[in-house]
Amino acid sequence: MAELLENKIVKHPKLLKSPIGIEGLDDITEGGIPKGRTTLISGGSGTGKTLLGISYLVNGVDKFNETGVFMSFAECENELQENVASMNIDLKKYSDEKKINVEYIKLDRNEFEEIGKYNLDGIFIRLGFAIDSIKATRVVLDTIESLFDGLNDISLIRSELKRLFQWLKDKNVSAIISAEKGEGIISRFGIEEYVADCVIFLDHRIVEQISTRRIRIVKYRGTTHGTNEYPFLIDSTGISVLPITSLELNHHATTERISSGIPDLDKMFMNKGFGKTSNVMVSGSTGTGKTSFAAAFAIETCKRGEKCLFLSFEESPEQLIQNMKSIGINFSPWIDKKLLFLISTRPTFFGLEMHLLNLYKSIELIRPSTVVIDPVTSLLSQGSGLEIQSMLTRMSDLFRSKGITSFFASLLSEKNEVDSGEIISSIMDTWIVLRNSELKNHKRVRNLYIRKSRGSSHYSNVVSFTFSNNGISIKPINEIENKKVMNLSKIQFVNESNKDLH
Repeated sequence: MAELLENKIVKHPKLLKSPIGIEGLDDITEGGIPKGRTTLISGGSGTGKTLLGISYLVNGVDKFNETGVFMSFAECENELQENVASMNIDLKKYSDEKKINVEYIKLDRNEFEEIGKYNLDGIFIRLGFAIDSIKATRVVLDTIESLFDGLNDISLIRSELKRLFQWLKDKNVSAIISAEKGEGIISRFGIEEYVADCVIFLDHRIVEQISTRRIRIVKYRGTTHGTNEYPFLIDSTGISVLPITSLELNHHATTERISSGIPDLDKMFMNKGFGKTSNVMVSGSTGTGKTSFAAAFAIETCKRGEKCLFLSFEESPEQLIQNMKSIGINFSPWIDKKLLFLISTRPTFFGLEMHLLNLYKSIELIRPSTVVIDPVTSLLSQGSGLEIQSMLTRMSDLFRSKGITSFFASLLSEKNEVDSGEIISSIMDTWIVLRNSELKNHKRVRNLYIRKSRGSSHYSNVVSFTFSNNGISIKPINEIENKKVMNLSKIQFVNESNKDLH
């Protein structure tokens, strides 16, 4: 269908673009900002406008062999160098190597007025020299309002802005111009966004004491682009934008299987374990052993010589290592071999989007084959139902696109074993429920059953499991009640593709 539609579309020459060098942002803009044209970056104080401009120039040098000019009207060169040093950007080195010209202009109204007429000819001369001296193809002006402070003649401001934008276009440079957000409008004067070919808006908001930065492409002449708001992060590595995940359900399907790390549990899946690149959820109330099942899965990954990323929202790495030793699971050797990576974070420390963005960055850095999230329900209090569903869907999409098998631990209440699980279950391929039960003799036992497993035959009855120094053992529940030994290798399976077997 897509091919038929594509054949009917009249193809026009694509707009040339200048890559920004920030992967997620280049995805949203479908290639970068317009080449040889002007782009307006607007936002409030502290939203990251200056850093985005510098990142554009630095990436131009490092990734695309393009030189650039940064002209500042607010901060001198030394201040800029100190401010970006915390992001591991050595602006002085680029300046010394004549790769980036940093020009600071201390504005004096008298320099721009001749016989009572205000103009930017002086700026054009200095900027032109800075561009020509290193043959720059990228330019950043920060910030545009400084040029017009104190002016009330809107027609003059509009005229000079048009002249500036046209001058930059005539110089054939790709330019970013930063602007402060106005009251109820994108820019202070409300003119800049009409003159620019591309407008990018940055926002820094606080919702229920949680900080979130978002970016939006307001307009982009001559090309399609992402129109939603997208989260971005500023940290020691600079700016990171959450990439757009696939809009089509076209992930590669595989029949490969991997072990759960518990041989008896593998038997319940026809001795094959979980589907590779699938989403697996183990849910249960407090004390049912969710983390232990997750730990067994993580260790099994390491035994195959593959990497596992284990995200914990309730326990520190030291606590996890200590607790898992009680059932014969030792994390330490695998951590030392750099196959197991334990990361602990308070769920309330970030918003949902930031958790997702940090997960993406960790995956890009570590390149794991499996990811464990324990418990994913800790994130449910960080947003509305729609936000949670959106975040989990994109998380699942991220795992599938990277060929990662994911394992989610989900906390359920004692009263309802599927209450919070229903929020997450729709994106899960396999769902295993753990629970504590009380027998007639007042003894408590732990039980589990496979609630669903897409495309996989599996044992559907309730079984019991125990913990020991040797790990996790699973036995049919009848063995506890009737004292009869049953062989798991002879159990009857159901196939979810056949509804009659349910």
